[in-house]
Formats: sequence, structure tokens, C-alpha cells
Amino acid sequence: MFGGQSFGFFDTDMADFVEGAEENEVFQAMEALVYNLNSMHSRAGAQVPFSSLNLGLDTSENGRKVTRNLLKAYGNGLGRGENPIFPNVIFRVKRGVNLDPGDPNYDLFQQAISVAAKRLNPTFSFMDTTYNRDYGGQVAYMGCRTRVIANRHGEEITTGRGNLSFTTINLPRLAIKAERNIDKFYQMLDDMMNLVAEQLYHRYRVQCNLRVRDLPFLMGQGLYMGSDKLKKDDRIEPAIKNGTLAIGFIGLAETLTSLIGKHHGESEEAQKLGQEIIGYMRKRVDEYCDKYDLNFSLIATPAEGLSGRFIRIDRKEYGIIPGVTDKAYYTNSFHVPVGYPISAFDKMRVEGPYHKFTNGGHISYVEFESSPVHNLQAVEDVLHHMLACDCGYVGINFPIDYCEDCGYTGIIDTDYCPVCEKKLTQIRQRANCCTE
Repeated sequence: MFGGQSFGFFDTDMADFVEGAEENEVFQAMEALVYNLNSMHSRAGAQVPFSSLNLGLDTSENGRKVTRNLLKAYGNGLGRGENPIFPNVIFRVKRGVNLDPGDPNYDLFQQAISVAAKRLNPTFSFMDTTYNRDYGGQVAYMGCRTRVIANRHGEEITTGRGNLSFTTINLPRLAIKAERNIDKFYQMLDDMMNLVAEQLYHRYRVQCNLRVRDLPFLMGQGLYMGSDKLKKDDRIEPAIKNGTLAIGFIGLAETLTSLIGKHHGESEEAQKLGQEIIGYMRKRVDEYCDKYDLNFSLIATPAEGLSGRFIRIDRKEYGIIPGVTDKAYYTNSFHVPVGYPISAFDKMRVEGPYHKFTNGGHISYVEFESSPVHNLQAVEDVLHHMLACDCGYVGINFPIDYCEDCGYTGIIDTDYCPVCEKKLTQIRQRANCCTE
């Protein structure tokens, strides 16, 4: 396995398999799945599978049983209560299905909130946003934010498709080189986007030369859209033309600081410019779709490692620039800088407008000082506000410190457990990836 894999409709697809099964049998199956996905080192580099499961909208009793027991198993944690790293559980939220009291799956939404308040997962995807609602609950997300839905060459669904390649643009570097000249910045951005589009197209042409026999499971078993009609010696282009090619970006906050002295969390002027920049990038991406007749998209890059790498390179070349290169990492995509004092509601008001531009993937987070397990209403209120701000994919963050020896979980300010005094493990979520 390379990259991440997402199960688009886990509850619906598993529903037939739990027909007639007792509740405890389904729970044990879901528990085994969670354990396996945290212990099978079957991914490239001997890693566990980067897996995502989308669920929440199936209102049949069997579908509800699947969702209910997966959430229960995830909430229980591993062996002695360790926090699961995978799968990324993505709970779909939709009006009339689970968003409000009286909806048939509202109880599952409440359960998902309770589990998220303890385990960081599930994250939540909103089907009623301005850009998701036309797809009727078909939109699924993968892991760190990837979104695949529009398709020039076939059915506009998520199942059987994926993002083929993506390349991230270092926006702060362009802003530094522009020396506060916004016209110059746009010219360099245009040149860079043209280069990236050409590079992604080149990668696509190389990938097209692969044969079905080179990918015996994905293509040979007909899993990828359009591959079921291919023979083993056929090129895979008829299938992968249904995939996407994403152009990403990092560090909008530092870009704005470099151009006008403030980021979008500090200034309405910066917020206006930020939306103009990302809106322009989306416009160019849509033009590439027509130029190449392929599914180009704009992604708000997670950049778990790139955020540190880019800033180190720029600091070495341009020195320390206050608010730009004077930190350890560039800010994730369009996010407000982590250390900037801003309320959860204002943060979503600022970040929400960028979701509609980033059709290749996006996510926004609200940070709690500690686990909100005793204030679930606050989490629900925040989620409703995120939807009102047109956020498509969201999550909550808080620190989790765990002692592997005695099982104590909480916020611990030292490296040692306050109960048994053994060295502890800290779990942190970065860019929708839990890390130890």
C-alpha cells in the first residue's frame, strides 16, 4: 500500500454483512478491525495502513449497527486504553439525517461527538455546505483532507477513484521575493502554477504507461473506476483519467504577513487579500481542467513535514523575517497561525471561506485546552458554527498524555506519569494525523 486509502461508505457497504448478527458479534468485528489497522505493518516502509472510514448517513438498522459499534470500539481504545492512531473515522453530517434532535441518526452524531471528545476522532464532514450539497451525501474525505468528487470523464462519485499526484507551492517564498509588490507576487504565482500544472501532467503521462499487470490488485481486480474493462496488458490511462491531479499551497498566513504586514486572523484587509489569492489559484486550476481535459483540483496541503522544510530553506536564503521565517514551521495551508490568540468561533469565521476554493481537500480545527469529554454540548455548538461558516471537513484537537505502564490518561506537564512515575507517551494531532 502506498499513500492513504479511504472507505467511502463503510456503514452502508458493511450493512449486509451484519444481517442477523448479535450486537456483541458486530462489536467484536469492529474491535478487531480497529486493532488490526493499528498493528498490521503492511504499508510501504513497514507502516500501518493510512486508513479512513466514512460513515454516519445510513439509517437502516444494520447500517446503524455498524456505525454504533465501530464508534464504541474506537472509543474503548486499544489493549489497556491506548489511543488508536488509525483508522481516521470521518462522520458525515447532514440535515434531516443526523444533525438535529429528531433526526433518525442524531443519536449516532451524539455518540461520535462523545468519542471525538475522548479520542480526537472522528472528524466530521458536512454534506450541506454550498459546494457539497449538490452531490447528495456522496462526498467522502480521506485522512489528511483529500476530497475527490468532480469528474470530467465519468460518474461524479468518490468510490473507485483517488488523487494521483499533488505538488505544493511555497507561497511565503513567492511573497518574500515579491518584496511587498502584489502585482509581482501574482506574476510569480502564475508562473509557478503553470510549471506545477505542466509537471503534474508529465507525471500523469508517465503513470498512464503502466499496465494493468503492474497493479494486479487495484487495476487487475477492477477496483479503480474504468479498470474493469481493461485486459492485463492494457495501459491504465482509461482508468486513471478519472483520478485527480492536485495543486497545493502552504503558508497563506506568512504570505499575507510578508505582503502587507498582517495575516488574515489580524486584519480584514489581509482576509480579503487571502481570499483573492486562493480564489485566483482556484480559477487557474479550473482553467487547467479545460486545457488538459483532466481533473485538476486545488488542495489545502497538510504539509506535515514540508512546513518545517520550506521555512528552513527560506530562512537560510532570506534570513529571519519577523512573522514569516522567525518560527519553526510555516502555517498549514490557509489556517490562522497556531499561537495567535483567537476564539474558536472567530477562527472558523476566518478559515471557513477558504473551504469552497479548495475542491481537492481542506480541513479546519478547533483547539481545546483539554479533553471536552465533560462538555459535549460545547463541541456540538462548535460543530454547528463550523457548518454555518461553510466548513466542509473539520476536527477538534486537544492534548492527550498516556502512560503505557499503568494506563493513566490526562494532561501531564512532565515526562513522567504522576501515578506510577514511568516515562509516558504523548499523543498529538497534527494535520489530522495523530502522532506519538
